[in-house]
Amino acid sequence: MRPIHIVGGGLAGSEAAWQIAARGIPVILHEMRGVRGTEAHKTDGLAELVCSNSFRSDDSEYNAVGLIHAEMRMANSLIMRCADANQVPAGSALAVDRDGFSDAVTAAIAANPLITVVREEITGLPPADWDLAIIATGPLTAPGLADAIAAETDSDALAFFDAIAPIVYFDSIDMDTAWFQSRYDKVGPGGTGKDYINCPMDRDQYEAFIDALIAGDKTEFREWEGTPYFDGCLPIEIMAERGRETLRHGPMKPMGLTNAHKPDEKPYAVVQLRQDNALGTLYNMVGFQTKLRYGAQSEILRMIPALENAEFARLGGLHRNTYLNSPVLLAGDLQLKSRKGLRFAGQITGCEGYVESAAIGLLAGRFAAADRLGEPVLPPPATTAFGALLNHITGGHIVSDDEKKRSFQPMNVNFGLFPPPDAGAMKKPEGHEGRWRGKDKALAKKRAITERAKRDAAQWLEDFRPREAAE
Repeated sequence: MRPIHIVGGGLAGSEAAWQIAARGIPVILHEMRGVRGTEAHKTDGLAELVCSNSFRSDDSEYNAVGLIHAEMRMANSLIMRCADANQVPAGSALAVDRDGFSDAVTAAIAANPLITVVREEITGLPPADWDLAIIATGPLTAPGLADAIAAETDSDALAFFDAIAPIVYFDSIDMDTAWFQSRYDKVGPGGTGKDYINCPMDRDQYEAFIDALIAGDKTEFREWEGTPYFDGCLPIEIMAERGRETLRHGPMKPMGLTNAHKPDEKPYAVVQLRQDNALGTLYNMVGFQTKLRYGAQSEILRMIPALENAEFARLGGLHRNTYLNSPVLLAGDLQLKSRKGLRFAGQITGCEGYVESAAIGLLAGRFAAADRLGEPVLPPPATTAFGALLNHITGGHIVSDDEKKRSFQPMNVNFGLFPPPDAGAMKKPEGHEGRWRGKDKALAKKRAITERAKRDAAQWLEDFRPREAAE
């Protein structure tokens, strides 16, 4: 049987390869790292995490991200299997030891006899004799391939910068000032309810910190002036410039936290750190992506109480992110409309987030496998997290007030992408009879969406099984 080629060994490419091989089809996975690096990657391991180590919420009843986790587990996702095997405590979130996770994905791919990894840079579109191929090069697509994609699509790719958060050595944190606690003491997978380190600030400390962020020496964008940021990954200094209270109502919000050292004193703001590796020796600064230059970054971050003597395993940085105008360019099965057999997957399609990228890789792999086996391609229902995300990418908002300006933007999976549930499917929590109370209706709506999604995803996975897999 002829192989399916995949360009890019990140989360999406690795997941696509796994799904294709599971159907008995050979895969050639082309990965340039090992030959050529990127601005953000540090290793040549597959599925290396370059930003946070968090896969975000694992709550599949009331959170859309947790729901897509559940659907991926149902679909035998390699990414989720390796994440579950390498989790570290993170409250209600699923966070992983980044090296252990990448090593597990790399080992699984290497051990699969149907997958061949070729270390080489692909500088142009796949050749014609690669009749079925997937480009999953992510936000760090090499310039040569990016130029080839732009030429093929006759469309400019949008570019923006994702900022990387710093990582601190645990033993350099002053735990006489900081304390362990998850927000609202919430317990998540592998967690205890005390999974974050919290560094409190009073008002004067917060105001001084904001002044320093605004005045700090920052990376200049001479080559990419006018490049927009994605709001889900704004650098802290950009948030500070947007308003002095922005950080205090964002990553530095004090709600749901009580200072263990001074329980009667409410912090004005709190900086949280989350465990970054299985040993517990590294902690990353939650939501603290930054484009501050290294000198200013070290100085300003050490203004945070408990981090006055912090030692950094990695300081924050920036990397370029490129994505397609997918609603215009891609069909509903992720094929490029101008070239049959060529699919795109992962962040380059305009999804945002680790699990979202892997989920689109999963879909692209299953779609390509169906093509190779001569089976019909069955897209997931819009009521599932898979379908909601796919519909955003391939049928998202295209036009704007200025028709020449594209309004399609990357997005995480969220309940706003799902069709509303039937009113009859919304049930009040036990013991809550009569009129809806407070947030009961919102919670019931989320629960109705997730129950429907799991049901529909299970049916779709059963229906969309190639004959070889079923046999």
